[in-house]
Amino acid sequence: MDAFYASVEQRDNPELKGKPIAVGGSAERGVVAAASYEARKFGVKSAMPSKIAARKCPQLIFVKPRFDAYKSVSQEIRNIFYDYTDLVEPLSLDEAYLDVTSNKKEMPSATLIAQEIRKRIKEETQLTASAGISINKFLAKTASDVNKPDGFYLVKPEDAETFVERLPIERFFGIGKVTAEKMHKMGINTGLDLKKWSEYSLIDRFGKSGRYYYRIARAIDNREVNPNRIRKSLGAENTFSKDLMSYEEVLNELDKINDILKGRIERSKTKGKTLTLKVKYTDFQQITRSKTVDYWIDSADKVAQLYPELADLVELDKGIRLLGLTLSNLNHDLVKEDEESRSLQLTLEF
Repeated sequence: MDAFYASVEQRDNPELKGKPIAVGGSAERGVVAAASYEARKFGVKSAMPSKIAARKCPQLIFVKPRFDAYKSVSQEIRNIFYDYTDLVEPLSLDEAYLDVTSNKKEMPSATLIAQEIRKRIKEETQLTASAGISINKFLAKTASDVNKPDGFYLVKPEDAETFVERLPIERFFGIGKVTAEKMHKMGINTGLDLKKWSEYSLIDRFGKSGRYYYRIARAIDNREVNPNRIRKSLGAENTFSKDLMSYEEVLNELDKINDILKGRIERSKTKGKTLTLKVKYTDFQQITRSKTVDYWIDSADKVAQLYPELADLVELDKGIRLLGLTLSNLNHDLVKEDEESRSLQLTLEF
């Protein structure tokens, strides 16, 4: 989806249409969760501190997030996807992979399917979506950003390697700002530059991620679209309008965050063995403190038994602007895959 949270707000409030808006935060505190395209022209981005966003765009309008509304619209869009395929892997509320090799409407072209889905999203939600069409996840994801907003881009199988070779390294999905800077220092500026490095050399410099970089430089990505993608963590966090300066304040706010986490644990029927406390100080330095136990953490009471110990490890004289609690090392009921269903390789025109 294109600027999803901001677009929903502009759709539901006509007074915001065509104006630079930021969802989340305020002119004084917090972080931008999403920015409209009008705001992006001024350099406002998601995850940017609100104060900086307000400086970049003095006329910026801050809007309180309505996550229930975004979830509802996301479900509408997902229901459209399911009219074409059951192989839908959500990445977030506003993004998903679809495998349409074998599709319910027996349409002969992936491009036609993408165009029809985008048209239906526009008609049924009054929102715009962009699509990337290709032979694997990496190429499709990268292609989806080429003609944003309200566009689509096709990378044909025969064009895949050329497309990757010409791609600036910053545009590679899975290569963040820090990694890109490191690659620039190594003389890697494009996919073609990356392709010149051996797999061993990339693993030596980037660990196991090096294997992934080696493959995507050659347009190789064998990950399947997984409709039952396993959740790796479950968490909740909050940014405060006033810095926390005492242990008592920290515990009080963690109690409130734990109430939110409690609902998510109950709804997802999830349990884990590791609890992580996330802390962001006034100067935006971020730390985490974790504890792993030999029993299942499956309730708010068990979470509450652990975070006082973690909070004890936190510096208080710097002032705390954000706290978060995350449950990981989770337990899942895994469904055994039917190997026979994967034995037939299908093809589809692009």
